[in-house]
Order: sequence, then structure tokens, then C-alpha cells
Amino acid sequence: MFSTGQLIFAILFIIVFSLVIVLMYKKDKKLHSKNYKGVKWVGIFFVVFLLILFYIKYLLKN
Repeated sequence: MFSTGQLIFAILFIIVFSLVIVLMYKKDKKLHSKNYKGVKWVGIFFVVFLLILFYIKYLLKN
């Protein structure tokens, strides 16, 4: 299906891409923690809001 060269390229690409992503995340971690302090609360509120909507939908159906 794939030639040996294509498989080697794909494997090396995945390894290098993952490594670059991890290194960039570590580099920006301090900046992200400073700028996006309250993001987890927004995410939690969003999940709770969705659960409430599904619960209301369930109540109205039955």
C-alpha cells in the first residue's frame, strides 16, 4: 500500500511533529497560565449547562 520511503517519512514526521508540539507547549505554558486563568471554569460551566439542557429535554419527553 505504501512504499518503505513513505512509511519512514510518516513515522519521522509524527515523531518530529509531536516533539515540536510538546516543546512549544512547554515554552508557552507560563504565558497560557497567566492569560487563561479562568478558562477551566468556563469549560465546567459549559458542561454543566449542557447537562441541564439534556435533563430538561429528558423531563419534557417523558
